[in-house]
Amino acid sequence: MKKNIWGVVLAVVGAVALGGIALYRQEPINALWIVTAAVCIYLLGFRFYAAWIAARVLTVDQSRATPAERHDNGRDFVPTHRWIVFGHHFAAIAGPGPLVGPTLAAQFGYLPGTLWIMVGAVVGGCVQDMTILLLSTRRDGRSLGQMARDELGPFGGFAALIGTLLIMIILIAVLGLVVVNAMKHSPWGTSTVFTTIPVAILVGFYLRTWRPGRVLEASLLGLVLVLLAVLGGGWVDHQPALRPWFDYDGVPLAGFVILYGWLAAILPVWLLLAPRDYLSTFLKLGTVVLLAIAIVLTHPQIKMPALTQFIDGSGPLFGGKVFPFVFITIACGAISGFHSLIASGTTPKLISSEADVRLIGYGSMALESFVAIMAMIAATLLDPGVYFAINTGAGIVGSTPEAAVQTITGWGFPVTAQQMQSLAQDMGERTLFARTGGAPSLAVGMASIFGNSFGRGLLAVWYHFAIMFEAVFILTTLDAGTRVGRFMLQDLFGQVWKPFGRTSWYPSVLLASTLVVAAWGYFLYIGVIDPNGGVNILWPLFGIANQMLAAIALSVATGILVKSGKARYAFVTLVPLAWLALITTTAAWQKIVSPNVRIGFFAAANDLAAKLAAGTLPAERAAVAPQLIFNQRLDGWLTVLFTAIVWFVIIDMIRVWSRRARGLSVIQSSEAPYQLTRLQGVPQGSGS
Repeated sequence: MKKNIWGVVLAVVGAVALGGIALYRQEPINALWIVTAAVCIYLLGFRFYAAWIAARVLTVDQSRATPAERHDNGRDFVPTHRWIVFGHHFAAIAGPGPLVGPTLAAQFGYLPGTLWIMVGAVVGGCVQDMTILLLSTRRDGRSLGQMARDELGPFGGFAALIGTLLIMIILIAVLGLVVVNAMKHSPWGTSTVFTTIPVAILVGFYLRTWRPGRVLEASLLGLVLVLLAVLGGGWVDHQPALRPWFDYDGVPLAGFVILYGWLAAILPVWLLLAPRDYLSTFLKLGTVVLLAIAIVLTHPQIKMPALTQFIDGSGPLFGGKVFPFVFITIACGAISGFHSLIASGTTPKLISSEADVRLIGYGSMALESFVAIMAMIAATLLDPGVYFAINTGAGIVGSTPEAAVQTITGWGFPVTAQQMQSLAQDMGERTLFARTGGAPSLAVGMASIFGNSFGRGLLAVWYHFAIMFEAVFILTTLDAGTRVGRFMLQDLFGQVWKPFGRTSWYPSVLLASTLVVAAWGYFLYIGVIDPNGGVNILWPLFGIANQMLAAIALSVATGILVKSGKARYAFVTLVPLAWLALITTTAAWQKIVSPNVRIGFFAAANDLAAKLAAGTLPAERAAVAPQLIFNQRLDGWLTVLFTAIVWFVIIDMIRVWSRRARGLSVIQSSEAPYQLTRLQGVPQGSGS
């Protein structure tokens, strides 16, 4: 009875708050409306919708032995406490998407992105994560590509495998670009991020050699060292002899990120990848909670209007109308295909009971979506003129502060060079103009919130803490994604020559890692040398690719539900699949055929080629134009390929559904036979 009463209270409060966000037009609106609506919606979704799906659709059975128990080998398959698995899973899935996507989408105003984050997560992203996690757990922890091959057939499975690998490359390139743009010409931020790597290695040795199993102890040590690194970065920034050692342009920083990704893929997982997960989990959760508390204490006003004039597609950060590009830009904050790779290969090997799937799958995605809400608030509480000055590339607003403020003020968002210079000084930076990628503006917003709550005298510390927080967020996903890409490439090579399929065979490790890093490193380099900041080229492709990967995952899930005799419940995955198919196909079509040079990949390439031939480009832009032209066209053809792959998988799923409906034979389910669990509880310290 009490649960029902609380459910009604949550529903009423959430409806009032959501109605206030959607209908209130007397800006500025208080951020507490958004926080209240988000918390109520996530709790309602978890308490009722997730519980119904777990019981009726997935028929979760906690008496069933999981692959972690049946194949326990102390390395990959380990029965692990639910909260430790939750931490691992959240650390792996929470990358730049929930931070950067909402920040960039704020160019449309706060309303479209906020509504999509809340609704999309509850009915789409959380459902995808929980469903794929349970289906993979029932199939011995098989990857998404393997499940597609086993359940849909070899053709759909091969298409899914190739599409997943190519999409992964684009995703990782964008992760690296965000980190590079955040550290560029920021000695404080760069020295702090550099320091987190030896700290992670130290924690790895601490857990492996000096104090095995002391997860909390090691994480607290690492957290203290990371916070000291933030303060140490401020000291470095004020030392004339040391400052130049950490003041880099984009290309050298891209080289650092590429080298880091390669090392993370080949080093033992306990040395760098696992300790970074531990550190980032505590840091991420602690920062998000602290940010929420600060918002409650200060209840800041949202300064960005609900809708801006850029919903017509003329936005300076990226071209395209609010439909479909707000859904593409938000990406991970509402639904992310990348999550399906973690939920179908790593996490299911750790789960000790199917009953944990709801918390780990649905709950962790809801928490990531809440991170996206925090990011939206942090971005939109800035003066709109400041927001656009930070996020818009010099190629659009001009290379001087005077030209930039004149252009942005002309859009109807007043800002002055003095205002930007004063803000940069407060944040401990030389300049904040044209710091594209979303991370710097988000850091400014977070620093403002923390400063108003805990002291504005430490604004520079809060800003660089936020930069470090974002970088740790992103590098965790970058190194995990690179390693997953390595596994996928090794599996693909193994189809040709079996020794290459052995994930621990060092020649295969080196070759696969080098190829994966070289592939995403190329796209990262092109993004770095782009005068417009690279985001307007790579982020739309990132969003389309990520959402298409989610469509592949939901197609596989739908096919399995239908084959299992649960076609009447298939709407659970079919509805978000239909929506993703619509928005990704629409966005892809526009990026391919649009004659607008700010939207169409081929149109932009042709326009740049014509200007290069006519000799009208400035010297610095002409020097990189051939590479940008090639990359724009490559992005266009990749979009064509991704679209074809997704529809191939969807059509293959429809074929399976049709055969099942007509009573014809379909591929036998690859679900492992039922086996009664013998676990009475998870061993002390397991999973460490």
